[in-house]
Amino acid sequence: MIPSKPPPRHLSMIRGFHLADCLTLGNAACGTLAVFAVVAYVETRDVRCLLSASALVPVALVLDVLDGRVARWRRRHSAMGRELDSLADVISFGVAPAAIAYGAGLTGLWDVVILLYFVACGVSRLARFNVTAEQLSTDAGKVEYFEGTPIPTSVVLVGVVAACAWLGRVGDALPLGAVSLGPGRLHPLALLWAASGSLMISKTLRIPKP
Repeated sequence: MIPSKPPPRHLSMIRGFHLADCLTLGNAACGTLAVFAVVAYVETRDVRCLLSASALVPVALVLDVLDGRVARWRRRHSAMGRELDSLADVISFGVAPAAIAYGAGLTGLWDVVILLYFVACGVSRLARFNVTAEQLSTDAGKVEYFEGTPIPTSVVLVGVVAACAWLGRVGDALPLGAVSLGPGRLHPLALLWAASGSLMISKTLRIPKP
């Protein structure tokens, strides 16, 4: 009897996707479209592009919440799903909010440094979450809390930019203006991104697990 050949790797990967994973990919797609919308705004200066970018992040958040609920409902938890979720969150709640802030006018040297710090904190937060979740999953006890704020809280920052765009307070008209510090400029508004990043990597702040 001729043994059956294993399916090609790409087919095995497709068969490994579940409904929750499709929602996660939708999350990543929204984050990517938000970045594209920011690029369109930089090219055209049409504020509707910036508002569209800001609106896509809350949509990504809805999909992020739904994928977890669907996974629990269908009892389809997997390491692949967890990694997909983290990668999607980096795009939608890390890179996209940073790009939206940059497009809105946080383009000074120190602004860029802060935005890079924000993204790095988000990536670190997600990596620590994955490692912690994996370690605690082998324990019989229930996980009671996670350290640091979740990266989707960056949707608040996006809301701030959306409000500024709606009021026409972008570019040189950003609230709080800008100051010169050494070789570069800093918009005090960028400190919100610095605070958000710091809260994400905090080890003293404990967020109860729902």
